[in-house]
Amino acid sequence: MFIINTIVMNKKNLISETEFFVKSVLDKDGSGHDWWHIHRVRNLALKIGEAEGADLFIVEMAALLHDVDDWKLVGKRSPDQNTKSWLLSCHLNPGQIDLICSVIDGVSFKGANVSTFTNNLECAVVQDADRLDAIGAIGIARTFAYGGSRGRGIYNPAIPPVLHSSFEEYKKSDAPTINHFYEKLLLLKDQMQTTSGKVFAQKRHDFLLLFLDQFYVEWEGNIF
Repeated sequence: MFIINTIVMNKKNLISETEFFVKSVLDKDGSGHDWWHIHRVRNLALKIGEAEGADLFIVEMAALLHDVDDWKLVGKRSPDQNTKSWLLSCHLNPGQIDLICSVIDGVSFKGANVSTFTNNLECAVVQDADRLDAIGAIGIARTFAYGGSRGRGIYNPAIPPVLHSSFEEYKKSDAPTINHFYEKLLLLKDQMQTTSGKVFAQKRHDFLLLFLDQFYVEWEGNIF
C-alpha cells in the first residue's frame, strides 16, 4: 500500500511541477494558446478520458504539454525540444516519454484534407479535448485572438476559404479569420474520435453556425 501511495503522490507532484513549467512558457501568450487554454483542455481531456477508460496520467501530462512546442508558437525549432527536455527532467521511463510525445504529435489539426485519425486512445482523448476548445464561444474568441496576433483581417469576401491538402499548405495560410471557420472549425465536429467528444461537440458546433449567421447579417449593415 505504501508503494502504491508513493507512486500516486509522485504523479501528483509531477503534474503540479508540469503545471508550473507550462505556465512559465505560455502565461503571456496572446494568441489563444495561453495557460487558460491548457487549463480548459486538461479539464476536458480528463472528463473524456475517464468516460473512455484512458490512462489519465498520460492524458493529463499530454494535455498540459501539448502546446509547449506548437509550431504556431515556436516556429522552426525542434518540434518537441521543450517537451522532451521537461519529461527527461521528470525522470519518467522512456516508454512514458515516447507515449506522451506521440500523443502530443497527433493532437494538432494539420489541414482540412489531412487525416489525423489515431488508434491511440489517449491521443484521441487529448485531440478531442483540444478541438472542443477550438469551437463554441471559446473557440470563436480564440480564433479572433489568433488572427489579431498574426495581423489577419476579420473578413474579405474576395478571398474564399481553401480546404488545404497538406500541412505545409495549411501552415502558410494567412487568410482572413472568418475563413478559418470553414477551413477548420466547422469541420471539427465530424472529426471527433471519442463518444464523449462527439456528444460535447454538437452544441458548440451549433453555436458557430449561429454566430456566422449573425456575422453576415451585421456585415451587410443590417439591423437584424
